[in-house]
Amino acid sequence: MMNSIYMQTPTRTRPELLSPAGDYEKLVMAVRYGADAVYLAGREFGMRASAASFSDESLRQGIAFAHQNGVKVYVTCNTLPRETELGRLPEYLSFLDEAGADALIIADLGMLSLAKRYAPHAAKHVSTQLGVVNSATASFLYEQGADTVVLAREVPLEEIRAIRENTPSALRIEAFVHGAMCVSFSGRCLISNYLTGRDANRGQCAQPCRWRYHLMEETRPGELFEITEDNGTFLLNSNDLRMIEHLRDLIDAGIQSFKIEGRMKSAYYTAVITNTYRHAIDACLCAQPLDPIWIDETEKVSHRPYSTGFFYGYPGQHYGNSSYTQTADIVAVVESCDDDGNALLTQRNRFYAGDQLELMNPETEPVPFIAGHLTDEDGNPIPDTHRAMMRFHMKLPIKVPQYTIIRKNRV
Repeated sequence: MMNSIYMQTPTRTRPELLSPAGDYEKLVMAVRYGADAVYLAGREFGMRASAASFSDESLRQGIAFAHQNGVKVYVTCNTLPRETELGRLPEYLSFLDEAGADALIIADLGMLSLAKRYAPHAAKHVSTQLGVVNSATASFLYEQGADTVVLAREVPLEEIRAIRENTPSALRIEAFVHGAMCVSFSGRCLISNYLTGRDANRGQCAQPCRWRYHLMEETRPGELFEITEDNGTFLLNSNDLRMIEHLRDLIDAGIQSFKIEGRMKSAYYTAVITNTYRHAIDACLCAQPLDPIWIDETEKVSHRPYSTGFFYGYPGQHYGNSSYTQTADIVAVVESCDDDGNALLTQRNRFYAGDQLELMNPETEPVPFIAGHLTDEDGNPIPDTHRAMMRFHMKLPIKVPQYTIIRKNRV
């Protein structure tokens, strides 16, 4: 199939780039590296209970920071609340509304009803957890007050096109374009609950789909037999999603919001993938070819083998192992930098003077350079950045903005 991003088609409405913000640092990185909107969790009812969520105060601060930079904030309320939790919802939803959340991401019809009453100023986005796969459901949800539906990840591109054609034009269509995939339909998995007591539908998934399984025959306790296929034993494992080479197809199908998965991943991941898709979307809208450098960028963060998900048919699985790969590591973040490139930085991983490094910032393509003279915060010469989170000085090849990332490629 022809790589659709190279097709010379008319410029369409700029799709929204929606990035994950698992904590305040990740929110800042998403904003600085080009997100149009971020999604995050408040203190309750979010589907990533183990992620660093936002307290009430940090949520207010995060929303204010995002809005100051023209970025919207969507708050996840996408667990399936139990009867005993309903009493806490009115106060919590009212708080989110008062704090200025631009939208609430919801997976439960009862939650949607309560949100309409107690958070009237926030838009209502229907989560992928609800499993929207057709225009009838999408249209019904619009009639119930939803302004956006996040489609189930299992919906192929041609069906998305039909959903767009058969739903109200005012209803926005959102879909995941990058990140981890779940082996269960729309993430509605019961394996974690069964094996560990941690409920995936309440934000506590233990990811047993990533485990290595064996068989044990009833009369041979303790004897384990590998479950094997041609290339491995991780039968429930999945590939990661990457659609950066097919953005024109997504735009032409009517998808208006491109969502990046990864609230539990690092701030480095958030910055790199947001930056990558920002450049790719802008190039696509200008009918410019996708520079291979942005595809290469997706290899520099932690990931499993990539696929195009269900957009073009069955995505395949990753049977070999459950490990992640990446080709680069973050070593420092820029705090400040003058016109001559003299920078104050904070260490993230150890490196040495003379190492081959690369800087990444929203304004340029990655810039390689060799680490020169290093000094500590007081100006004393140092051979390396040996202490975790230490502040140090280093001259950079160009002037760069705050939050520029310095990284080292793996050999």
